[in-house]
Amino acid sequence: MWGDLAPARRRLYVGLLALVVLVAAAVVVAVLLRGGDDVEPVAQDQPGPVLLVPGYGGSTASLQVLADALTQDGKDARVVKPRGDGTQDLRDQAADLGDAVDAALADTGAPSVDLVGYSAGGVVVRYYVAELGGGSHVRRAVTLASPHHGTDLASLAGSLGSSACPEACQQLDPDSDLLRGLNAGDETPPGPAWVALWTEDDATVVPPDSGSLEGALDVDLQDACPGTTASHPDVPRTPAVIALVEAALATGAPTVPGDC
Repeated sequence: MWGDLAPARRRLYVGLLALVVLVAAAVVVAVLLRGGDDVEPVAQDQPGPVLLVPGYGGSTASLQVLADALTQDGKDARVVKPRGDGTQDLRDQAADLGDAVDAALADTGAPSVDLVGYSAGGVVVRYYVAELGGGSHVRRAVTLASPHHGTDLASLAGSLGSSACPEACQQLDPDSDLLRGLNAGDETPPGPAWVALWTEDDATVVPPDSGSLEGALDVDLQDACPGTTASHPDVPRTPAVIALVEAALATGAPTVPGDC
């Protein structure tokens, strides 16, 4: 076959073939690096400080309600205030989360932290654990109404242009490179015990079960607490959700309490 091609075209085909091989090798290396071989899981019976990660846009108001409840429950709960307006690259937000984790560990001398990510903050938590070494520092990773598989609203906003959908919004499109990478293989990277809570009343994360995670303790709020209603903005301050988060952060294995 090659003998029938002109030398220039043959060189082009050979170059393309080499590029394909290199890309395939890079994918294999990336998968191997995410395999968790370097992760040293922390003790599950030694809770440390709880860091709460806000969602898209960076508002901390509803998370502060949850933080106050956890503080009253005897926990060292801290809301991670975003740098910027909360619409910047989620990978940069994950790096900032890593700095906050390091600071909390240094402040307290604790062996690990618990992370609670609300909305896009749950995606930030996943990226930190999967790609930035967080698996060796996090005991529990709890996500609340997080668009782990994207939201159709981001796809719609993206069709209107970058002014309507900044970088973090674009990364929450169901077909974004960031989400495809996080959802390739193990959706719950090694290290922490994972809990994914979502609400059927969600009109921001569409469809709502985008908040589900394979490999996590998956909590449909309405199944766990029949009769409970909670829209997307209300999730962190809903009493039933607060009770579920407190149960998820206990010293035993994460469970869904029988009474919300």
